[in-house]
Amino acid sequence: MVMAPLSLREDYWESFELQNEDIEFIYARLLDVEEPLTPKELIGVLVGERIRREMLEIEQQRNAGGDVYLPKERYQVDQALVFPAHGWQKGIVTSVRPGANPDLGAFDVIQVAFGEGEVREYASGLEDHVLNQPQQVEITEKSLDPEWVLAQYEDDLVAALEDGLQTNPDFVRIAGRWFARALLVDINIGHLNLAEAVLDMAGGGPLPTAELLAQIGLTSNANPRLLEFSLDMALQEDGRFDEVGSTGTVLWYLQRLEPDAVKEPPLMLRYAGIEYDRSALNDDMLGLERELDDELSPLSARSDHKDEVSVCLLYPHWRAGTLPLSSRLRHLFPTAYESPRIQFNLVDGDSGEKLSGWVVRGKRYVYGLREWYEKHNLIPGSLIRVRRGKKPGEVIIFSDSQRSSREWIRTVLVGSDGGLVFAMLKQIVSSSFDERMVIAIPDANAVDLVWERGAKDRTTFERAIVNIVRELAKLNPQGHVHASELYAALNVVRRCPPGPILALLASRPSFVHVGDLHFRYVESDNPA
Repeated sequence: MVMAPLSLREDYWESFELQNEDIEFIYARLLDVEEPLTPKELIGVLVGERIRREMLEIEQQRNAGGDVYLPKERYQVDQALVFPAHGWQKGIVTSVRPGANPDLGAFDVIQVAFGEGEVREYASGLEDHVLNQPQQVEITEKSLDPEWVLAQYEDDLVAALEDGLQTNPDFVRIAGRWFARALLVDINIGHLNLAEAVLDMAGGGPLPTAELLAQIGLTSNANPRLLEFSLDMALQEDGRFDEVGSTGTVLWYLQRLEPDAVKEPPLMLRYAGIEYDRSALNDDMLGLERELDDELSPLSARSDHKDEVSVCLLYPHWRAGTLPLSSRLRHLFPTAYESPRIQFNLVDGDSGEKLSGWVVRGKRYVYGLREWYEKHNLIPGSLIRVRRGKKPGEVIIFSDSQRSSREWIRTVLVGSDGGLVFAMLKQIVSSSFDERMVIAIPDANAVDLVWERGAKDRTTFERAIVNIVRELAKLNPQGHVHASELYAALNVVRRCPPGPILALLASRPSFVHVGDLHFRYVESDNPA
């Protein structure tokens, strides 16, 4: 039995790109199964097909140098042969003579010349010989083992497949599944109008595709999954509808009935972007930035995913009724392949009450908590616990409520001139809080007017910092301010992550570091 080793070039799978043959294979596969497939399902069968094609091509290339040598065949002088048992070496028959072995009967001996003058002799016309058995391919390299290839390269291969299919108009994708456009069931405008009416009666949604199909009376002899996918595709291409399901779930909502704060970020969450030098941040500052965990900070997602995370409520999120999709929190909330907005259930951990929540992926916030904040009398600086839900698509929230008490805390007042004043006043507090981040807001509507004026005629960033530092310094006998206090206070008047604040503190001589990230402002002849 001949074992013929095969191999691929070293970077074959690292440099994988879709070829025309791959596209044809995928199209045929989708036609055969008659239902949409995920990228992982497609790449799983495509890797096997690629290996089959490559093995066939290698064998054809090896055979191209001549006929495959088999002892039972007879050969002529000058005939080209290849020898699988000798690494597919190629040679030329230089002579043929009768063999002399009574035990073998009549046969010939051929003399074959190889490269560099090497000459060997082989039997010819010999019916009984082990080399007459059909050759088998010996897969000696892991790169030809589909299981090993997928274990090593699946994510990269899926990305390459999606890149190739996205640029091909013959394929369509929705909710992470691909199908051939030409095979879709026809969905007309009448069906879409009926779907809009159904969603309208449901308060906008969300509804699954199967329920929409049932209510609009759309029937077909096609595969039910294909029919659902066809409707999904038609809805996706119509601007009236929004797919709001999490990964693996397709749910539809009427875009015009979505909350305004889901379609566009609330004023308090809009960050204009401030250029700053991150190299100015020392290790303590970078540590504080990681601790504050602002969703606008350039922080990578945490690898130590926890099922419960505590978060300090910043003023913009308190006022907008949102939570940040920060590096510590984002893994707890639903995500999706494509949907920019995801509708899901928030569950009050104390009462079990369910609230309608929205994940706004692109802007990195979760909407739907304003009434919950009011119900639990939370204020900026309150601590909230966020826990993974018991069911997919659910997130549990706890307010850490406690018996109401009067506490001396920083309080924001709006003066008659529209400016902010910070004072230490006794306020009723009903939940645990961060002492450095807590701020009471007796008149949130007045603060809203400050934001509206600031959006039109904004004070320079440095001047805003100086103003806040001066206000906060009056509340401390030592006259200094901690960086996290400044961060929380500045966000009462404008949205800003800690990075630009810390960089300014580190780069301006008028801000003197007095230890443990406390700073004192020293008046200069040229104030900001």
